[in-house]
Amino acid sequence: MKNSSIAPVVCKESADVRQKKRGFFSPYRKNYQIFLMYVPVIVCLLLFSYGPMYGLVLAFKDFQFLKGIEGSPWVGLKNFRDLLMAPSFREVFRNTLVISLLKLAIGFPAPVILALMLNEVHSSRFKKTVQTVSYLPHFLSWVVLGGLFVQILSPSGGLVNQLIVLLGGTPIYFIADPHYFIGMLIATDVWKEAGWGSIVYLAAISSVNPELYESADIDGAGRFRKMWSITLPAILPVITMLFILSMGNIVNAGFDQIFNLYNPAVYKVADIIDTYVYRKGLIGMKYSFASAAGLFKNLISFALVFSANFIVRKFNDYAIW
Repeated sequence: MKNSSIAPVVCKESADVRQKKRGFFSPYRKNYQIFLMYVPVIVCLLLFSYGPMYGLVLAFKDFQFLKGIEGSPWVGLKNFRDLLMAPSFREVFRNTLVISLLKLAIGFPAPVILALMLNEVHSSRFKKTVQTVSYLPHFLSWVVLGGLFVQILSPSGGLVNQLIVLLGGTPIYFIADPHYFIGMLIATDVWKEAGWGSIVYLAAISSVNPELYESADIDGAGRFRKMWSITLPAILPVITMLFILSMGNIVNAGFDQIFNLYNPAVYKVADIIDTYVYRKGLIGMKYSFASAAGLFKNLISFALVFSANFIVRKFNDYAIW
């Protein structure tokens, strides 16, 4: 009797162990068609995202064409020391932070405000028209927009300066004047991306329970009050998540935009890390030095994202991880 009472327990335990071992792979076998769809994504990710990361070793080498990456001698952190000690890089780093912080402070709230305003529009035709007009600039390349803004802001025949002259002012060379260049960058960036960024917020607003607005109407709340007390808190998790992700772009001031608009006259205020790397790496052929600058920038972005997520987690539950 004693042996017979123990045997079923042993068999049950061995069955549980077999079930656990079988359980890890069973979802993959059962849904193998779905997982096969991930294969092209994983291959592209490995080839185009992780494969090029091998080039990061250039930051720790003195790259020479004839010897190649493998044959080039190791120099350790020399490139990073030269980078941080270079007076030009300090100015470039400062410009990057100034432009990025201004874009974050002005450009990040712009799509939120636009989405809140569009949500209050009752005319469906007018709302769709505004959405279409505001989305359109996102699909235009900065190569095209750069040439367009150069013509519009031209001091000789540009539309903006013609209006300034009609109002009794003097023409301003926005593209080549360091005092106006940063403001022009921020304004054109907001104009280009605000409409596209509002899509996510409009989608989040559409999921708000309409009964909340009906209850607010009964209580006599106005539009602004409903916007502040219902709509904005409802999309706060989305705002927080996008804000954390945008912190990683603090050191990405916008290469495409600046490269197509800046010139030597505004290098003092417009030269950023990306344009600096372009000139030093591709034009000056200092590949190791440029790789060190790019790796330094990416490490800062990585640290900022984690820091922002850590701080947000301390105050609310809307952190990414």
